[in-house]
Amino acid sequence: MPTAAAALVAHGPPAAAATYDAYVMAYFTESPSMTGANYGLHLAVSRDGLNWTPLNRNAPVATPTAGTRGLRDPFVFRRQDGTFVVLATDLNGTDFSQNNQYLHVWDSTDLRSFTGYRRIRMHTLNTHTWAPTAFWDASRSQYGIVYSANNGSDVLMVNYTADFRTVSGPQVYFGPGHGVLDGDIVVDGGTTYLYYKNLSNGLLYGARSSTGAPNSFTTYTGGLRQGNAIEAPLLVRNNEGNGWRLWGDSFSPVNNDYYAWSAPSVAGGAWTAMNQRDYTPPLNSKHGSITGITAAEYDGLVARWGTPDWVRLKSSNYPDRYVRHANYAARLDAYPFDPYQDQMWRMVPGLADSAGVSFESVNVPGHYLRHSNFEVRLQQNDGTAAFRADATFHRTAGLADGSWSSFRSHTHPSHYLRHSGFVLRIDPVGASSSATDRQDATFRVTP
Repeated sequence: MPTAAAALVAHGPPAAAATYDAYVMAYFTESPSMTGANYGLHLAVSRDGLNWTPLNRNAPVATPTAGTRGLRDPFVFRRQDGTFVVLATDLNGTDFSQNNQYLHVWDSTDLRSFTGYRRIRMHTLNTHTWAPTAFWDASRSQYGIVYSANNGSDVLMVNYTADFRTVSGPQVYFGPGHGVLDGDIVVDGGTTYLYYKNLSNGLLYGARSSTGAPNSFTTYTGGLRQGNAIEAPLLVRNNEGNGWRLWGDSFSPVNNDYYAWSAPSVAGGAWTAMNQRDYTPPLNSKHGSITGITAAEYDGLVARWGTPDWVRLKSSNYPDRYVRHANYAARLDAYPFDPYQDQMWRMVPGLADSAGVSFESVNVPGHYLRHSNFEVRLQQNDGTAAFRADATFHRTAGLADGSWSSFRSHTHPSHYLRHSGFVLRIDPVGASSSATDRQDATFRVTP
């Protein structure tokens, strides 16, 4: 079971820490052609901190009503009294030339409602106020709000506050002599850890301090990157207290949205890249934050906001790819892509056998995945018995991984839905088949 001690480091929990059994993520959304762009506050929940379920059908749960009326980089933080505050960049869209001296702020007791919306002015510089993070500074009995700004060079600034309404004057928190961006801070025992992006080489690094005071940090890790570009490091200790995860955003909406690393200890600074099989971020999510929540808070969030009525099918052996339709052909493509809705399916009772399942397209209603001559396409339900049978599959334990799923054809019981050359078809696959064949026929059903 998670321990109270483990909870003490999850981005500023209360002094009398609860036991955290789950996680909540806050984020905004973008997609390659921006059809999925939404600059409101989105939430997702997870039991394991790896595989995420969007709330409110991936629509925003709160939207700014002042400033630019849009947000980026939302940060959910648990205050000392156990309630939450949400901080976010005041920026609507991708015009990064805009300068803004303010942050969006909301209060919330349980993330089921948001009150006290306001903007707080952090400085009077002619520059941006990006990617806020916050931490409890016990030596000051105040919270530090750290954000990216430029005072002649790109640095991390800090303002201190007791109530997230009035703040102290700004000062440089971390300026190591080269440009830095996107700080994230976690206090673990007597050490304050700061992870950031080094703008001179595009890599993520970790720094630490025994006091957490401004300009007291020493970088202690090597540079980290997965993919072509990365930013927005996000440091999270597992609720179980037996390890850490570091997330990074791919920066561009046309590339993979998140990558992750794991480490047994944050102090060691030795991070191992995780396999994308092991985690599934929320659909179209960008530059978020994660904090631990109780089982009751998890249940309350699901009850309040609801979960999607659609699923996605993630490939076992190509975990950056999802089943989608393209010109009515069924295939695997690397996510993200647009129209992003092509990967969204309503998994309904089987058209020929309610004990099975059928996959109805979300953005082409009335059309289902159906095999014909062993090839799988998206076709309109013509009402015939043949169509209903061809569009029905029986979900089984994954042939390559029993915790995932495989789908056996209703009409050809020895055949399974699989990909071959990234195109979907049904083929005979069984225990004696090759490991590759079994992987090709194994999928994670995920929101």
